[in-house]
Amino acid sequence: MTEEHLIDIQVHSERFIDMASRTVRFGRLERPDGYGKRVGDCGDTIELYLSIRGEQIQMVTFQIQGCLNTNACANTLAYLVEGRTISDSWQVTPENIMDYLETLPQDHAHCAELVVGAFYHALNDYNATKHESWKRVYRRSQPSL
Repeated sequence: MTEEHLIDIQVHSERFIDMASRTVRFGRLERPDGYGKRVGDCGDTIELYLSIRGEQIQMVTFQIQGCLNTNACANTLAYLVEGRTISDSWQVTPENIMDYLETLPQDHAHCAELVVGAFYHALNDYNATKHESWKRVYRRSQPSL
């Protein structure tokens, strides 16, 4: 390889590689307490599912149709919010995800924004149905990705 080609290679942090390669959170929750979906301008799509007990996020799962960067961001979000309270979780920002990953390419910052947007939708969905959980049964079923 020439020196010119070496400049083009993106070196990622261990955190980025770890989060980008995780698959344990892939999938739907059968009866999520919160659900959010976002489609980015780039075409990436994320559906995010929350399991919440006692105002604390127990589990985050997701389905992604998109790039490795979006996957890394989604896993990072789950890592950052699982075990936190709902009110505390509203403080998570795309910048928190980018800071944690250390090497998310700047031209993929929109991936962190996409994931956090879907998360906020899921929190809003939870807040809208938490006192009337019967409404979750009548939620429109979303097609799988």
